[in-house]
Amino acid sequence: MTEETKAAVPPLREAHDLAEARHHITSVYIPHELTSHDGRPLRFKLTYLESRRLTLGHLRYGADVELVCPPMMSCYHVNLTLTGKTQVSQRGVSAATEGAAGGVAFNFKDPYVVRWSPDAVQYAIKVPRASMESQLASLIGRPVDTPIRFSLGFDLGSQRGQSLLAAVRHLQVELTRPDGTAGIPLVRAQLESYVLSQMLLVIPHDHQHLLLAEGKAAGRKHVRVAMEFVQDHAADPISAADLAREACVSVRALQMGFREEFGISPTGYIRGVRLDRVREELLARPDGVSITEIAHRWGFHHLGRFAEHYRRRFGVLPSDTARTQP
Repeated sequence: MTEETKAAVPPLREAHDLAEARHHITSVYIPHELTSHDGRPLRFKLTYLESRRLTLGHLRYGADVELVCPPMMSCYHVNLTLTGKTQVSQRGVSAATEGAAGGVAFNFKDPYVVRWSPDAVQYAIKVPRASMESQLASLIGRPVDTPIRFSLGFDLGSQRGQSLLAAVRHLQVELTRPDGTAGIPLVRAQLESYVLSQMLLVIPHDHQHLLLAEGKAAGRKHVRVAMEFVQDHAADPISAADLAREACVSVRALQMGFREEFGISPTGYIRGVRLDRVREELLARPDGVSITEIAHRWGFHHLGRFAEHYRRRFGVLPSDTARTQP
C-alpha cells in the first residue's frame, strides 16, 4: 500500500503501562528509556500519520513521565506543545515548553531527554534528514553540505510560530477527514512541503540567514526552465521548491523572477497550468466522469476555491464549461 492510498483514519495506539507505551513509541519513532515520576497509570494515546517525507503524531502520556532517547541518527525531531508543559535537554542545553507557546527541535546527532507533565499533549513530528535538507536546498537554491543545527527551544506564541502550528493542524485535518487529501498525491505533497518550509522559517537554525537573504531575481533563462518543468510535470506533486531546484536558484529568487516576468508567483503559475488541463478535460469529458473527479486529479481538493480560481481564469464556472461540450 502506497502513502497515497493509505486509509484516511490514522492508526490509534493506547496504553496504561510503561512497557506498552515504550513499545508504541519505539515502533513509530525510536527506541528509548521510559520512566514514571508519579507512579500513576498512564493514559497514553498516540494517533499518527506517516509518509516518506514525515511522520506526524498527536501524543499524550497522561502522567509525569521522562523519556531518555538516543541520537535519532537519520531524522530530525520536532515537538509542538499544545497543552501542559515539558522540560527537555540535549547536549547540555535545556528548554521548557508550554501549551501553544513553545516547541523544541532535536538534532539527530545527540541523545536527548524529555519530561512530560501529566496534562501535556504534543504534536511529535519526525522528519528524515533527506526530506528536511532537500527542502532547505530547494528554498535556498544550493546544496546543503552540512547538517542543519537547530536551536533546541523556539517560540510558538509569535505570529510565525502560530503559522507553523496552523500548517501542522491543517495537514492533520486534511489527511484524516474522509474527503480530505490522503488520496490526492498533488495536494498531500504541497501540504507536507509547506509544513517543512514553515519549520525551516520558524525554528532558528544555522542556515536560516540564507533563507532571509534578499538576493537577486532569477533571470529569464531560469524562469523558462521552471515553466517548462511545470508544463511537463503538471500532473505530478510539484511545488515552488521543486521548480527552484530544477532551475538551480532559490525559491525567493524564483518568486522574484516570476513576479518580474508575469506578475504572479511560481505557485500561481502551477495553478494556472493545472486549471488549463482541467478545462481541456472538461471540454472532452466522457460520460460518467464528474467535475469533482477531474478537479481532484489535478490537485484541487477544495471545490469552492477551485471554482473561484476557474472563474477568474476563464470567466465561467467549471459547470458552464462542462455544459458546452458537444
